[in-house]
Amino acid sequence: VMSLVVFTAFVGLLLAPGGIHPVIGAISILCIAVGAGASGALNMWYDADIDRVMSRTANRPIPAGRMDPSHALGLGVVLSAFSVLLLGLAANWLAAGLLAFTIFFYAVIYTMWLKRSTPQNIVIGGAAGAFPPMIGWACATGGISVESLLMFSLTFFWTPPHFWALALFMKEDYHNAGVPMLTVTHGRPATRKHIFAYTLVLAPFAVALGLTSIGGPLYLAVALVFIALFILGGWRILRRTEEQAQQDSYAVEKSFFRLSLYYLAAHFAALAVQATIGGWA
Repeated sequence: VMSLVVFTAFVGLLLAPGGIHPVIGAISILCIAVGAGASGALNMWYDADIDRVMSRTANRPIPAGRMDPSHALGLGVVLSAFSVLLLGLAANWLAAGLLAFTIFFYAVIYTMWLKRSTPQNIVIGGAAGAFPPMIGWACATGGISVESLLMFSLTFFWTPPHFWALALFMKEDYHNAGVPMLTVTHGRPATRKHIFAYTLVLAPFAVALGLTSIGGPLYLAVALVFIALFILGGWRILRRTEEQAQQDSYAVEKSFFRLSLYYLAAHFAALAVQATIGGWA
């Protein structure tokens, strides 16, 4: 996911009109990557108690005893300040402000508040992972546009089905940690309905992005293929019973989760390739 964050930011910067000096572009991507790392450090500092309980996170540096919590906090704060200040000086202060808000949103609004208080945690919190392409765009243009907002929307509406698919086969982790993930508060059948609904909600944003100045026939072709695969995968999950899922160890759910990683990467890769061969503009 961290790799996707940096990649989507890079594509946002690459697609922005007017271009950017290669050195400033490289510094901008470095700052976004460092900011993402800082967010992760702050998240792991605050969530160390529940990370110890969940098998998926038990080997992270703090619960595994490889790092002192205070060092993680210090690292997160220092890297946050460094990345924001350097981005403001190298690119512009709008991009720096968006990066600062993203770090704050992930570390405070999502990690410290939403994650442990509402089953809609990943829906609202997904905004943190959706800002990077907007930040990349702002680094080059100093502004926000329809294109950057649609890139944000693509990532934002992709996040719930991506993480809820993970929650389907990791439900016990969240239950044991007391995290009110949708699978815990509403059960797996309701989560399956939500996943399918979001695959439908996501589709028009993916198509709309292809009709903007950064879109083109190649992107639309890739988008339509992956939209079809994603909706089909969501439909298969919707139709599954818990007995069927347990019999094959949630094979369909795990397959959908892997597909979701390819889904976002393929869309942004197609945008990058489309930019090199020319789009509608």
